[in-house]
Amino acid sequence: MSMPRLTSAVALGAVALLALAGCSSAPATADGQEKPAAAEDHYPVTVTDMAGNEVTIESADSVVVTDNRLFQLVSDWGVELTAAPRALMSPNNPLKAEEGILDLGTHAEPDFEKVVEADPDLIVNGYRYSGHAEDMQKAAPDAAFVDMTNDELGTDEYLVDSVTLLGEIFDKEDEAQAVIDDFHAAVDAAKKAYDPETTVMGLVTSGNEIRYSSPEDGRGSSIFFSLVGLTPALESEGSANDKGDDISIEAIAESDADFFLVLDREAAFADSESSPARDLIAGSTALENVPAVKDDAIYVMPDDFYLTEDIVAYTTVLKELTEAFAAQS
Repeated sequence: MSMPRLTSAVALGAVALLALAGCSSAPATADGQEKPAAAEDHYPVTVTDMAGNEVTIESADSVVVTDNRLFQLVSDWGVELTAAPRALMSPNNPLKAEEGILDLGTHAEPDFEKVVEADPDLIVNGYRYSGHAEDMQKAAPDAAFVDMTNDELGTDEYLVDSVTLLGEIFDKEDEAQAVIDDFHAAVDAAKKAYDPETTVMGLVTSGNEIRYSSPEDGRGSSIFFSLVGLTPALESEGSANDKGDDISIEAIAESDADFFLVLDREAAFADSESSPARDLIAGSTALENVPAVKDDAIYVMPDDFYLTEDIVAYTTVLKELTEAFAAQS
């Protein structure tokens, strides 16, 4: 049975609208006044960060966030930033265009002078910027420093714990719980819709090449293998390489996968010269007889997934996978 063409434009649009709605107004207090993103009487607050450090946040008048997995929630919750690596933000996030937010640049070339200029009370640091923790602290030694790094937790545990922590930091516990509940509901729905007899292969497309994504630790797809309990079409050795692993296109074809779960690494970059993932896969002569291609069972993650990789993006993928699996039944 041919599965309908799967795209992420609708989901991306919905996320962008939610982000815009989140920034347009703050919740009202009992007297009708707007409630700030984190009420002043919320501070000081003491939290335990993801690295296990106890951190007391005295105030949050100037906030720096570097972990790109948090930008969507920061936007949705109306948290005002003084500085952030806007270069790492999704083009669908309204904060990316906010010139008033000092741009720290990418993790490859961070601008620590902008951190000094921001003079933050609070730094929330992690993911691509995790290797710059020491330099961030040197640039703002008086700021409360929240480390979002914990490689010991499973992805689902990390997502829940990190979002809970973010809610504690910015007085958004209820909002955080709603996001977590939506995520859990999406996981449950995807599990119910998926038939374990359907074999799945994770792929990454980059530079007009089709590469393998391991179900154990491959970039993009592996979290969904573990969350949903997907049956791998191939269990070859792999890595967390963001461009996927280079196994032969013949090996991919021989896996005879029923379903392709694909990360288009360059879809979010306006200057990319790579062809869209779906076109590369569907147009590959070597893959034309693979059931996933013959049945149009090719799911490509949202265009900005490589930039976001956050709980909102995971929830979106899970909901779209539920629809895709249901269409195959």
